[in-house]
Amino acid sequence: MPRAAIALAATVCLLSTSALAAPTPATPAAPAVGKAPPSVATEPLFANIVSRAVKLRDETQAYEQGALDSSIASKPGFSTFASDVGQLSSLDMQGHVTLAKRGVSDDLKCILKGMSQDLPVKLKALQTASNAKTRKQALEDMFYLLRDNVEVITSPPQPSA
Repeated sequence: MPRAAIALAATVCLLSTSALAAPTPATPAAPAVGKAPPSVATEPLFANIVSRAVKLRDETQAYEQGALDSSIASKPGFSTFASDVGQLSSLDMQGHVTLAKRGVSDDLKCILKGMSQDLPVKLKALQTASNAKTRKQALEDMFYLLRDNVEVITSPPQPSA
């Protein structure tokens, strides 16, 4: 499912038009076809995204290991968790915009936009889950999205086809 979510996010990004589309980039264009783009994983914005996503992924896993017989939203610390998810969503969009301004055309730009849009949806599903089964599923979905948020940034860039 996580790979499918990434593919779907990339497809949605490619098919949608966005007010955030940048005009002619002021920085160098994307690398030539066949060459891997440079990794952004060590840049402060993207390193921040990774560290926040790791923290939230670990918190999600802790919620999943706890009792699921009552609302996750009523658990201690959940309001901070929810706020942190919102901040991560904003940072993912900031990453998308940053890459768009650079004229980057690889999948990472679109995936970050998709993750920015998916995080609030997964959070809402977690907040509204009405029983242990749906809470477990919502936590798993959130965990996989956060894991993917880390992996798409830290995986070595691939050359464009």
